[in-house]
Amino acid sequence: MTEFRLATRVVSGSGSADRVGELCAELGGRVLLVTDPGIVAAGHVERVEAALAKAALEVQRFDEVRGNPTTLDVDRCLAVAKAFQPDLLLGLGGGSAIDVAKGVNFVLTGGGAMRDYRGVATASQPLLPLIAVPTTAGTGTEVQSFALIGDEETHEKMACGDPKAAPKVAVLDPTLTVTLPPFVTACTGMDAIGHAVETAVTTKRNRLSELFSREAFRLASANLARVLGDPDDLEARGNMLVAATFAGIAIENSMLGAAHSMANPLTARFGVVHGQAVGFALPHVVRFNAQDAEIRELYAELARSAGLEPTAEALAARLSELLHEAGLAAVEVPAEAAPELAAGAAEQWTARFNPRPVGAGDFQTLFEQACG
Repeated sequence: MTEFRLATRVVSGSGSADRVGELCAELGGRVLLVTDPGIVAAGHVERVEAALAKAALEVQRFDEVRGNPTTLDVDRCLAVAKAFQPDLLLGLGGGSAIDVAKGVNFVLTGGGAMRDYRGVATASQPLLPLIAVPTTAGTGTEVQSFALIGDEETHEKMACGDPKAAPKVAVLDPTLTVTLPPFVTACTGMDAIGHAVETAVTTKRNRLSELFSREAFRLASANLARVLGDPDDLEARGNMLVAATFAGIAIENSMLGAAHSMANPLTARFGVVHGQAVGFALPHVVRFNAQDAEIRELYAELARSAGLEPTAEALAARLSELLHEAGLAAVEVPAEAAPELAAGAAEQWTARFNPRPVGAGDFQTLFEQACG
């Protein structure tokens, strides 16, 4: 039996951010805008607030979201939300801002603390409608029901999810991504590629999610170099946003695998940016999983969708090439750290969805290969 969920209305195209006012007006009159200082500095908040003002909406801004947000970010935003009592939430920014908006939604409507919502289907009360406006093309959180929030005390990443938490609307406007620094564009692009490749083969995949995985990979692999070569290429920017959203839809229905399990300890131990860490691990995970004949064929189909020779090895080689094209191949991790990193990877939630069983010993071999 196949179950496939697509809960979010997607509005895309250059200038679509200027429709945010009318889209919010369909859902309520009091808007809590959740964003970060970088988005304010880029001028995107002013543009969106003008659209909200044109629709005669009451707006309260929280613009202090930090990168890799924790429960402290949620608590600070929650205090603003409680005082304002919004009808709906608007997350504007990268995955951090949108995830904080989701986190506030859980606690504002259901009480308690963020850690109470760790896990799946944890919201006992109806949630406020949320509109997500991503300014990066990577996480896909704009179409997902999970928020990733760090615990301020333990630094552990908490996956907090409920079907009701999925945004009602995602607005994909490539003009909002033009101001991204090249390194951020590269890292978020590699994250989207990692999502596409991993979702294509997980144990939870289905025939519908595979369609989104393949199209996400086709778009991202063809457009990442274009965006990095010409940051003002709005067609390529738009394709990257759609790729990230398609990969996000695939995640929502099929989860992730071993490359993301490897990425988290790389980030925690050595500060490797998430998308770069995923890209660093991905070719080695593909070769590991391709030892299974069924998975090898799925990888071959993924390669074919992107115009490559239809083999798993061609896919792995292309992933290494993409990492170099993005300028992300230089990851300095000592081989002697492999046992420690492997122990951390084996504890990650996503490892359980990898198509081949993978334990600490397997992860150690993978890290040794990647670091060699």
